[in-house]
Amino acid sequence: NPMGLIPAIEDDGLVLTESLANNLYLARKHGGPLAPADIREEGQIGNWTMWAATEVEPHAVKIVLAHDNGIEETPEGRAEIAACARSLEKAFAVLETHLAERDYVVGDRFTVADLNLAEVFRYTMSQTDLFERHPQVKAWLARCQSRPAFKAMMEERLKEPE
Repeated sequence: NPMGLIPAIEDDGLVLTESLANNLYLARKHGGPLAPADIREEGQIGNWTMWAATEVEPHAVKIVLAHDNGIEETPEGRAEIAACARSLEKAFAVLETHLAERDYVVGDRFTVADLNLAEVFRYTMSQTDLFERHPQVKAWLARCQSRPAFKAMMEERLKEPE
């Protein structure tokens, strides 16, 4: 990866270094139920993915890093996590409203939009109060994480050295 980060993919000379973009590319290339069914779904999937990257992921990553770096128990760490949780309230409310009339983010099935958003929202799982205030988001994330592919990925991930 020229960015020095993972994940990255190389496909016939094309190098992609952003996980959300990797997912969009692979879904488009290989088709199937994860891929957009038409141009409208492609636009919606791209829109939701960019929304997650800009409105959710920056705050969610700070929460994960605070936990991973052990600063969550310090006053500064607790303050940073609380600030991130407050910043995430609007995003949770947006997704809550959207999911009130559907089980998945785009279309009537699990798509790459759900894959991308579920991974970003997974970073916020320590913020149980956010999920309790947004039961549609909580139920959606549980649906996404109940899929066999997610379970298999997490099983492999948990085997990785820290």
